Amino acid sequence: MTMPAIKDDPWERYYGAGRGQRYPWDSVVAFVFRNATRNRPRSDVRILEVGCGSGSNLWFAAREGFSVTGIDCSASAIAAARQRFEADRLAGDLRVGSFLELPFPDATFDLAIDRGAITCVGLTDGRRAIDEINRVLRVGGSFLFTPFAWNHFYAASGTRDADGLVHGISRGDVVGLGPICFYRREDIERALQSGWSIRSLIHLEQRDYAADPHDIDAEWRVIATRK
Repeated sequence: MTMPAIKDDPWERYYGAGRGQRYPWDSVVAFVFRNATRNRPRSDVRILEVGCGSGSNLWFAAREGFSVTGIDCSASAIAAARQRFEADRLAGDLRVGSFLELPFPDATFDLAIDRGAITCVGLTDGRRAIDEINRVLRVGGSFLFTPFAWNHFYAASGTRDADGLVHGISRGDVVGLGPICFYRREDIERALQSGWSIRSLIHLEQRDYAADPHDIDAEWRVIATRK
């Protein structure tokens, strides 16, 4: 589903100001190399990233020879990603759209990546997005899911609604980017209970003792396989 650019959308403002990340996340690099099949050419291994932003993760994967596809709601993000791919003469299918309704056939991809995108919607839409990813992954395909965890210091500065979204966050670098969903273990297990096998469920926590009060940066790093 192609979506028009929304001028007052916080992510459109973010990417429109040129704030996209340049280099890939180390967790994504490790996930790709550990989970991409080695019995086929890399060009035959298809990777999808939902909420791909300005394409830093897919840029890395394309440079390594994988076939990459990305979708993001921000037209400015996709424009920046396409410009970078063109400048480096890389191929990639980069689209403006919604991860709640992926415009791809069933069983298209070998790997799927969510690096902090699904955590930007509530638990209900998060499960819907994960169901869509399950649909477009091949059986045995792997999914990297990295939402914020419930004890992140961002969460304490806002107000949580009934669907898990924290509104009015007043601390940290997500201020002004809209509500964020902070996951508990049971939220993840519920979201992945149908059609998935959870292979890894890691809670990562870093505490900054230089801050007062001590800031806790917490996220989940989940790897699941499509059944």
